Amino acid sequence: MPQPGDLSQSHSSVEDSFLDLLVETLEGLDDSVRGQFLRQFFRTTAQIDLAETQSNEYWERILLRRREFGESLGKKVSLKTAMVDVLASANFLRVPILMEYEEFKKLQINAATDALTGLYNRRLFDEYCDKELNRARRYGHHLAVVILDLHKLKEVNDRHGHLRGDQVLQLAASTLRKTLRASDFAFRIGGDEFALLLPQTDPEQASTLCRRVRAQYESEVHPLDLQIGVTLDFGIAVHPQDGDQKSDLMGLADKRLYELKHEGTPFVRAIPSEPQPSPPREVPVSTPAPAEAVPQPVPTAAPHPQPRAEQRKWERVSLAGTKAHAILTDIGPKKAKVIDLSYGGVALLLEKPDEVPNQFNAVLHVPILPPVRVILRKTYALRIEEGHIRLGCSFVS
Repeated sequence: MPQPGDLSQSHSSVEDSFLDLLVETLEGLDDSVRGQFLRQFFRTTAQIDLAETQSNEYWERILLRRREFGESLGKKVSLKTAMVDVLASANFLRVPILMEYEEFKKLQINAATDALTGLYNRRLFDEYCDKELNRARRYGHHLAVVILDLHKLKEVNDRHGHLRGDQVLQLAASTLRKTLRASDFAFRIGGDEFALLLPQTDPEQASTLCRRVRAQYESEVHPLDLQIGVTLDFGIAVHPQDGDQKSDLMGLADKRLYELKHEGTPFVRAIPSEPQPSPPREVPVSTPAPAEAVPQPVPTAAPHPQPRAEQRKWERVSLAGTKAHAILTDIGPKKAKVIDLSYGGVALLLEKPDEVPNQFNAVLHVPILPPVRVILRKTYALRIEEGHIRLGCSFVS
């Protein structure tokens, strides 16, 4: 997981998520096409004009520099950091606006992160929890809220001193960075307490992830030879079945944590024992194509059990709160809001999807990247709210 408190790895940044998608996408293009795109990319992001061959060359330098930084620091470094270093070394960044902006962002992050662990602090947890809960309500998604407690931290401090206790806390933070997914958020909300926000995660997935975090942490702390059973206890509550308000989810997750921590109950008590699916808020209005696995609501009167949706092949980047949009050039042209984006496709917000052909041309306008012309194929359509339709589309090569 990218480190939330690290300027170079803020996984909450839409910009960084797009740059990671860009790296993966450009790997499959030939030099000519990649050079054309990168030339426009450098014009847009750094206001420099390079030839296509130069664009490819500097792109490779940036990727190499990022690998070198990562090996040197022992953690993943954002593409933006490597790009600033390479372009500044080549004297392309003559006006230090970007660097001044980074210093400003560093000040913002320092005010929002925990100094010892580098994770987001309690203030940011409250802010992000409200945002993610609103998003989950709007689109009918799951949101898992997890409270973690560092078991027996006080005994470590008493027996080995507070410096070793700080080390134990830092190991917990580093375990979360390495174990969580790119879409997840980690926070230190108290002395020995951490919290996780896991978007689009049901109880089973949240439990599996927490068990993996716990096992990884026990492996990390074992070489310290503390002779104390230090571990991470956890409690989970999931929207919507466990509640619709932050206070309800926090209270239930905290209750399940302490049932596990103080009563010695098995892991299953830390999660909803029998999660009840809520009525689907999204009603399908067309049959999805098999090109991209998308979670589908199950009709209540279905005569036979429906097969479970396959795991998504690519991570989705949410564009909620941005000005991302697509111009559908085959009909109008028509403008549609872009809800989210992945390496395999894009989701659009429309009122009348029937007027969109099964395959159509569009120009995507998303943060950081220059406008991109794509060919899209409809894969599903879901009614979400106020007469709007979520239209899922896959990219056509």
